[in-house]
Order: sequence, then C-alpha cells, then structure tokens
Amino acid sequence: MLQSLFLFLTIAGVPIAIAMSGAAIIYIAVSGNLPSFVVIHRMISGIDSFPLLAVPFFILAGNLMNNAGITNRIFEIAMALVGWLKGGLGHVNVMASIIFSGMSGTAIADAAGLGTVEIKAMKDAGYSTEFSVGVTAASATLGPIIPPSLPIVIYAMLANVSVGAMFLGGILPGLMIAAFIMLTVSYFAWKNGWGGDEPFKLSRFGKGLLEVGIVIGWPAMLWVLITQLDFPPRTTVFAGLILLFVADWKFRFVAVLPMMTPVLLIGGMTVGLFTPTEGAIAACIWALVLGLFWYKTLSFKRTIKVLLDTVETTSVVMFIVAASSIFSWMLTAEGITADIASWILGVTNEPWIFLLLANALMLFIGLFLEPVAAITILVPILLPVVTQLGIDPIHFGLVMVLNLMIGLITPPVGLVLFIMARIAEISIERTMVALLPWFIPLLGSLVVITYVPQIVLWLPSQFY
Repeated sequence: MLQSLFLFLTIAGVPIAIAMSGAAIIYIAVSGNLPSFVVIHRMISGIDSFPLLAVPFFILAGNLMNNAGITNRIFEIAMALVGWLKGGLGHVNVMASIIFSGMSGTAIADAAGLGTVEIKAMKDAGYSTEFSVGVTAASATLGPIIPPSLPIVIYAMLANVSVGAMFLGGILPGLMIAAFIMLTVSYFAWKNGWGGDEPFKLSRFGKGLLEVGIVIGWPAMLWVLITQLDFPPRTTVFAGLILLFVADWKFRFVAVLPMMTPVLLIGGMTVGLFTPTEGAIAACIWALVLGLFWYKTLSFKRTIKVLLDTVETTSVVMFIVAASSIFSWMLTAEGITADIASWILGVTNEPWIFLLLANALMLFIGLFLEPVAAITILVPILLPVVTQLGIDPIHFGLVMVLNLMIGLITPPVGLVLFIMARIAEISIERTMVALLPWFIPLLGSLVVITYVPQIVLWLPSQFY
C-alpha cells in the first residue's frame, strides 16, 4: 500500500518530497499501527546529522565561486591549454568543466555557470548550436563525479561510507569520462574538418601548463615536507598558502588559486586536517577570500543574494532528505526493502547481472526523479543487495551517481536539459536531438566504470 500511495502521488504531479512524506502519513493514518508523531520524529532525525551539515556549505561554496567571476578565469586557462586543438572550443568546454567540477559539486551549477560562457563563445566562433549544447550538457555531468559532490555526500551519509573515500573514488572516473567526451569532440572535428580556434602559442600554452603544474606540485611539496621531513603540518600548510598568494600577486596567475579549491579540500580530508563538513566550511572561506578580498569580483550585496539563494536551495534538498527518511524507514519497518532484496536475489546472485539490472533501474528512475530524491529512495532498497553480493559500496555509489547524472540530460524532467534549452534559446525537442550523440561516451563510460571497479577503488585504497 505504501509504495502504491507514493506512485499515485508522484504520477499525479505532487512534488517528490511531499509525495514521500504524504504517502507515509496517509499509510500511518489508515493502518493505525503507529502514532502520527513518528513522522515528525523520523523526518527530524533524518537530517540531524553532522556529516549532512556539509551539504549547505558545499552548495554555498559552489554558489560563491559561480558568482565571483571565476568562470571566465577557468575558461581562459582551458583555452590556453587546449584551444589550439582541432575542435578547440569543444575541448575547452570539457577542460573547463573538469576544473569547475572541483568547485561547484553539482551538474546544474556547471551548466548554468560555465554553460552561459561556453555556448556563447562557441556560437560566436561558428559552431552549430546543436554541437555547442551537446558538448556543454555532456561535460556538465562531470560536476558531481569529480569532487566535491553534493550527491556523493548524500549517498555517503545514507550508505554509511567515508565521504573522503567517495571523493577520491570519483577522480579517475571523472577524468575517464572527460577523455571519452573529448574523443567524441575529436571525432566531430575530424568529420567536419574543423581546425583549432586559436593558433598554438608556446608562451601561452606554457603558462597554462605552469599553472596546472603549480596546482599539482604545491600539495606534493607540502606532502614531502610534512611526511618525509617532519615539518609541523598546520604551520607548513599556512606558510605554503602565504607563499601561494605572494606568487599569485607577483606573477598574476589566471586560475591557480581557484584550481586549488579541490586540492585543499581533498588534501585536507586525506591527511586528516579536517572532516568533510569542516572541509566544506573551508571551501566557503576560500571562495569568500578569493571573491571578496583577492579578486574583488564579489560585492557585499551580491554575497547576501548568494546566501539567500543557498538557503533556498538547501531548504529544498533537506526537505527531500527529511521526507525520504520517513519513507525509507517505513519501507524498512514494513519489510518492503527485505522483500525487494529477496526478490532480486531470487532472480540472480551474480554481481554482474545485478549491476546490469541496477543500471537499467537507475537510468529509468533518473528519467523522472532528480538525483538527491532518487539516491534517498534507491540506497535503502539496493544497498542490502549490494552488501550481500560483495559489491563495494563506494564503487556502487559512483555507478549510481553517474546513472543519475545521465538522467539530468534526459527527458522528461532533466534539469540540465531545460537549462541548456534556455541558455541556447532553442526548443526542448531540438535540445534533445542535439544531445543524442553524447549519450555514447556517457553510456560507454558507465559500462567501463560498472565492470572495472578498480577505476573507482584504486585511489581510495591508497589512503583509506
């Protein structure tokens, strides 16, 4: 009865959070088995979690970066690195998304923030609207795969796995997906005879490569000083940051400091300087320092608006999590999740077949539900089966997130799909057609990540 009520409310167009909580309330009222206060109690306890406190801060950090003019800097450094390749701006699009993914944590922020700059630049350079929309939407899916990631935080909390390990697990899959998308760009460039969008300049390319080298070399240097030479960790990191700002002031780097965001976040969590929640707060402070004081591209008035937008977005996300908490608890209490697990195990006890069926289910669910809602519903149902079949929950989490990111560019409710249509000023139908070729690299990546778990698990195994 519970699942029937939920399906009825969802089909009727009721918002997902209200559908979940409403189904639980109606079920309790009709059955009379539980007191009504259980609904409020379970909803509050579902969001009374310290790790979940990272959610609003990651949302805030992404919003601050998105409103501080960082996108133009990222686009410029990506242009220096790959703009000279054939199909240059297509590669720039993907490279910029890789960099921005380390700041925003959501596909929607990537699509709305970078998408506006990228699509305009590509159309001005003579690329078709369809190609511009397709590559922008496909690369936006990297946002929640490459850390930090809002969906991964939600999954880690529900699945009781390490957020830091999940973040590390997303790095190699994210880079692989980006490589597949760039190969698709290269195919279109070869097919259409496109050249580069700017001449190769060794000085500009070298400067871009130098900035990337600094971003990679800075944490490596600190690691050597702290672990090999026994320098005090906090003092060494603080001195390193001062040195970084001095170098940025003297040499006027384009995007070294913004690109340091994921380095500081993942590095700090890996070496134990802070928890994921504290890391999210540190990312917000970093974004405020860059936007308000260093680049001075973020006004006080604009900051207030960003804070209000963050409150609004956080309210929606937390309401979904709270509603899913009572719904998931009811599913478990009534034995529905156990029945589903038994049914699945009755169909197959082969992990590869289960993963195939799970992918099909998650792709289907992603057509109708946004990622946070889908994760909160699917994790309590599928995780017991994952555990029984010996599948690593970190690996399965990345598979789930990628499935749901593909859902964001798929009708009928793909939010990135609608954002792309609005930015490019074309119809939804035309946007859908433009996206069709880009499902090939995304689905190809999904197959590889699903059946080659080492891609996900190698980095976490080195540190956890």
